[in-house]
Amino acid sequence: MPDTNSTGLPRVLLIGDSITRSYYPAVEAKLKGRAFCARIATSKAVGDPALLRQLATFIPEENFDIIHFNIGMHGWDYSEADYQKYLPELLRVIRKSAPNAKLIWASTTPVRVDRDPGATNARITARNQIAQRFFTAQHVPIDDLWTAMQPYPQFHSDDVHFNKDGVAILAAQVAAEIEKLLPGAAN
Repeated sequence: MPDTNSTGLPRVLLIGDSITRSYYPAVEAKLKGRAFCARIATSKAVGDPALLRQLATFIPEENFDIIHFNIGMHGWDYSEADYQKYLPELLRVIRKSAPNAKLIWASTTPVRVDRDPGATNARITARNQIAQRFFTAQHVPIDDLWTAMQPYPQFHSDDVHFNKDGVAILAAQVAAEIEKLLPGAAN
């Protein structure tokens, strides 16, 4: 959480996993001078009580104006029914911890190779659909990173993560979605 003693700009928090960690520096650079950026990168999953404790501890440390979040890639031992069951709890903790923040849900990105058990594009698609229905009903905008990356399997650096070209696409899209919610943005 850099710039904790700085004032005068909105605060943005990115929550996610190693995918978020990879695009965070480029998003921070794109928003330089317009927002202070912080991140939480975790391998905890929706449904894991430790995730909720982490978020409830970290988020209230600053007054975040915008929170861009995705928790979808991990927790393959949880079913999609579990994922659906625990999404409201995730949103409740984020809203309670940052009641004035504007929120953006980011869909989970595709994998290059399905791993069963583990991450498969079929399961990611199912979770993205669950999340899209839920967050749309909750009036939380969706940043569709799945669609942004789906045409580019060649931009994977391994079966899950992205190379510099893929990270550049993700960072550009994430920054653009955040910019829409910054004060003074034309909506």
